[in-house]
Amino acid sequence: MKALMFGWEFPPHILGGLGTASYGLIRGMSQQSDLDISLVIPKPWGDEDRSFLKIIGACNTPVVWKDVDYEYVKGRLSKFMDPQDYYRYRDHIYADFSYRNVNDLGCIEFSGRYPDNLLEEINNYSIVAGVIARTEQFDIVHAHDWLTYPAGIHSKNVSGKPLVIHVHATDYDRSRGNVNPDVYGIEKNGMDNADHIITVSNLTRNTVIEKYHQDPSKVTTVHNAVEPLGKDILAIPDRRGVKDKIVTFLGRITMQKGPEYYVEAAAKVLSRSNNVRFVMAGSGDMMNQMIRLAAERNISDRFHFTGFMKGKQVYEVLKSSDVYVMPSVSEPFGISPLEAMQCGVPSIISKQSGCAEILDYAVKVDYWDIDALADAIYGLITYPALHKFLKEEGLNEVNNIKWEYAGQKVRKIYDNVLSW
Repeated sequence: MKALMFGWEFPPHILGGLGTASYGLIRGMSQQSDLDISLVIPKPWGDEDRSFLKIIGACNTPVVWKDVDYEYVKGRLSKFMDPQDYYRYRDHIYADFSYRNVNDLGCIEFSGRYPDNLLEEINNYSIVAGVIARTEQFDIVHAHDWLTYPAGIHSKNVSGKPLVIHVHATDYDRSRGNVNPDVYGIEKNGMDNADHIITVSNLTRNTVIEKYHQDPSKVTTVHNAVEPLGKDILAIPDRRGVKDKIVTFLGRITMQKGPEYYVEAAAKVLSRSNNVRFVMAGSGDMMNQMIRLAAERNISDRFHFTGFMKGKQVYEVLKSSDVYVMPSVSEPFGISPLEAMQCGVPSIISKQSGCAEILDYAVKVDYWDIDALADAIYGLITYPALHKFLKEEGLNEVNNIKWEYAGQKVRKIYDNVLSW
């Protein structure tokens, strides 16, 4: 079986959880010997791990015919693709439009990020998808998150193959109720045109059914998982054991992630204990607000803002932490607590998170209950037996949450869709 997937980011160039989840799922699915996956992303950088999939760059796919010789194409694109693929795609250009940002190869430029003209890039991405879908051979289309739904729909219409969309989040999660009508429209159209919908949690499944009016029989939950730690991560020294305990929040500093509840809980903990420091690792539109809030609560000397972190930096922070906190207001899944538990860090998560559905050995509180959150933090830094229990049992639990199992569930969905 061959799957044509559409994504927006892929390690090592990631800006959030979407790239991490896409990587983990595809790697887990690749363990099925009869499954081949091609992943389209807007802009590959050339250093992605291609050992278990084929990566197709939308920015390297021509949409306008240009007369260019092989050696020139080879010099420009061989780092990213087989130059022969360029000519295969060029043979399937279906219209000669005039696009902005088209280069001398007839390819549309993409930022590879989330630029101010994001809706334009999403539209251009869907145009490129038509060329790819006319060229590649595949059995099913799989589109990850709302940015790729138009591309998935176009590929379905071009090829006649069924479409599965993967809902990693909805605008109800990101906007805290202040839904963007343009984004909602893209999400709703993707769901309406999909043959099946995968959600990362039952929490998200309920949102899809209730807010987007989808048939429950069309929506299946496949919980996310976590990648096993590599040798480079395992080699990072454990820096816990100093006098002060370290409590860490790691993620985008936005309304969805509940950073203000973390700061308020920190103030309550510090009113009871002096041997603790709080870390807020990440960036976002509420960062300056949180810096001011920490100052207002007179805890700035015990509060540390690190800025955005990724890759090995994340694990260096986790291996220096005694407690991990994710107080999200609405979290479709939330992989970061699983990563923390892999590093032996007991985690406190909001009941309003998808990962709460599968974790038994994490402390769960309502995101708005600052007192409960403060009590949980205080208990874990004060009582060694409680900390040891959650550290050990949490590690055992998370080691059995594997992407391979998630991949098997997705494959079953593929088989069911194709049998209809």
